[in-house]
Amino acid sequence: MTNKSKHTGWGIALGAGLGAVFGVLAGNMGVWLVIGVVIGMLIGASFRRKETDCPQCAQVHRAHAMRRQV
Repeated sequence: MTNKSKHTGWGIALGAGLGAVFGVLAGNMGVWLVIGVVIGMLIGASFRRKETDCPQCAQVHRAHAMRRQV
């Protein structure tokens, strides 16, 4: 399984890079860098793997949940 923070980190890095480029072009580095990081966080948070709905996986997850409760 992939980790959410890995995707968010890639999004932040991509957003910061694009924000820096737009900041240099527009002449206002701070504002565009912040905008780029925020957009990168939103994009990175949206890239999550969807869970599969197979009966074997559900059975394994139920077994793990039962062990944790005991």
